[in-house]
Amino acid sequence: MLKIAYLPQYEQFLPPGHRFPMAKYSLLAQQLLHEGICDESNFFEPIPPDDKHILAVHDPEYYYDLLNLTISHSEALAIGFPMSRTLIYRERSIAGGTLAATDYALRNGVAMNIAGGTHHAYADRGEGFCMLNDQAIAAQYLLDNNLAKKILIIDLDVHQGNGTAKIFENEPRVFTFSMHAEKNFPFTKEVSDLDIALADGTTDEIYLKTLEEVLPELLEKVDPDFVFYLSGVDILESDTLGRLSCTIEGCRQRDIMVLESLYNKGLPVQISMGGGYSKQIRHIVDAHAHTFKVAQDIYY
Repeated sequence: MLKIAYLPQYEQFLPPGHRFPMAKYSLLAQQLLHEGICDESNFFEPIPPDDKHILAVHDPEYYYDLLNLTISHSEALAIGFPMSRTLIYRERSIAGGTLAATDYALRNGVAMNIAGGTHHAYADRGEGFCMLNDQAIAAQYLLDNNLAKKILIIDLDVHQGNGTAKIFENEPRVFTFSMHAEKNFPFTKEVSDLDIALADGTTDEIYLKTLEEVLPELLEKVDPDFVFYLSGVDILESDTLGRLSCTIEGCRQRDIMVLESLYNKGLPVQISMGGGYSKQIRHIVDAHAHTFKVAQDIYY
């Protein structure tokens, strides 16, 4: 059974001015139920993990400043949210959802977090709406518990996974791959193990051809035993923070390419949703929903 971490009313943990497009989380869950892709038994409500898992990645001073709401004004501005205890609970729960989904994926091949993909969070600071790096926390958990020897992070959000790249820059057991818009945020990039920077206006044809050329060789070279996939849909032409020109069908074909490749190699994968900021929220929800449909069709 496909297991999906979902905290009901994610957007209610945010300040009122930031609840759109975060309403996509609740709407996506409703859409999956409406279309019969999932039923209530597929969802589980995440809770914050033990602090030790977060502190294995994030600096204690930064983490406890978040918990105690003593983070500086400039640090909060870089994150982009006004700080609150409910907001920090939400972020910790997202990390807990990815951790739990990672355990499910180890047993069943795939599991998903309806939020997550907080790849701009560094060990000692947050930025770009990211405070705790959920997939980095889960990757470190696997390493610390000898549950994986080599991990591949496939980050296909439109923005480079700068926090993730920096966190693992000196960790040979984690290979970071980011394919993103060259001229988009973050404007100062970190160095992933593999970065592919795409030109503004990149279309489905170029996007999919580029991924098709690199993915098989990457899987052979890295030879991972666990994969994290960040499946952002901000590559859409309609995305207000994107700069690329992909379609919803292009997103779907991307997900098929990635997940079929992993399934055929017997590689477990945890999927976090990442970004999506189109003006029409139905475009965001439709694109994200295809990721769940593809995972369900391939694995179950």
